[in-house]
Amino acid sequence: MMATTLAGAGPRLWAPARHRPFRLLWLGQSLSLLGDGFSVVAFSWITLGLTGSTLALGYVLAFQAVPRALLTLVGGTLGDSLSTRTLMIASSWTRAGLMTGVGVAGLTGHLTVWMLCAAAAAFGAVDAFFQPARVSILPTVVDESLLTPANALLGAGSRTAAVVGPAVGGLVIALTRAPVAFLVDAVCFALCGWCVTRIRTRPRPAGRERAAAPPQASLGARIREGVTFTLRDPRLRTVVALDTAVNFCYAGPFTVGFATLADQVLRGGSTTLGVLNGSLAGGAMLGTLAGGALGGRPRVGLLVAALAGWLAAGMAVLGLAHSTPAVVATVLAMGFAIGFQGVFGLSWIQRNIPQDVLGRVVSVDMVLGYAAAPLSLIVCGALARVGPLALFGAVAAVLAFTGLAVLGSRPVREMR
Repeated sequence: MMATTLAGAGPRLWAPARHRPFRLLWLGQSLSLLGDGFSVVAFSWITLGLTGSTLALGYVLAFQAVPRALLTLVGGTLGDSLSTRTLMIASSWTRAGLMTGVGVAGLTGHLTVWMLCAAAAAFGAVDAFFQPARVSILPTVVDESLLTPANALLGAGSRTAAVVGPAVGGLVIALTRAPVAFLVDAVCFALCGWCVTRIRTRPRPAGRERAAAPPQASLGARIREGVTFTLRDPRLRTVVALDTAVNFCYAGPFTVGFATLADQVLRGGSTTLGVLNGSLAGGAMLGTLAGGALGGRPRVGLLVAALAGWLAAGMAVLGLAHSTPAVVATVLAMGFAIGFQGVFGLSWIQRNIPQDVLGRVVSVDMVLGYAAAPLSLIVCGALARVGPLALFGAVAAVLAFTGLAVLGSRPVREMR
């Protein structure tokens, strides 16, 4: 039985890639996320070059982050009533135009910091329409039986782009000039839009519709409907709560915490910090691919509880360990668990949430993640002043409580 499972793992993982619409979606999403990585480096470097001020850099990055967070619910809501494919195309080509404008202004010497702030705000606003759409479009691209391996391949592509994008962006800037990175960025978004135009989506899955707000309902009413739908279902509420907790773990413990460990405990400096971040990314990549290759429909509720407990144990080890190999192995294992469970959790949402509210559910999940990140940075920054044990111990306690709460709900335990 085990030999049969292992023999079928490879074909199962790559099954979605046999379908042209999925290949186009994978390429388009990867190009978009590659462009996102470019934009972070390009905005940061050109702002510092223009002003020499880290405060100005903070303004530019905030101008990008705040509109994205505020408008994600709007983007998810419009994706439920309009075409997610159309939103992805419009967003991609608009971002391509914005990056072209910034690049040309930079090369001609007309770029100012306030132009950068305006471009960053527009970029974040437009990106808010792309992000929910790229998740909610998948059930109309592949059959329901392929959702898990499809999410695994998309996740692997996005994790690769998150690493490669900033690295290549930095290389382009080093070999040319900072504004050129914006032009390369524009090409990535334009190609993404072109890929998505070539996708032929499937009809919405039968039996997945529900009584929704009337088409003439206001945007606010439809947003409230999506939020209410998300919070009313205990299973969905639990998945979203765990996603928020994981985002909390990423933002603070895996940035402030890693830096504190590398500097104060392991005494390895920036090299050790790079190894820790690489271990987390590598573990998540392996876990994502393993989840896609496994197939089947495991009990997602038990996976959710197991992930919370696993991360809690990992955080406790990080607070106590003083050995670099032990910390690296722990981080690798934590990354693996995050990637593995993430594939099944996202597939469960796409499989069980009606298509006409899926975009709003996804956007609620994203917005809570956006809110958790700065809170986590602030809290972990304060706890790091006490010491690594206080930082990681507090996060471990929150995750342990989350896991126990999941196990206490029968509907959640029986999720498949």
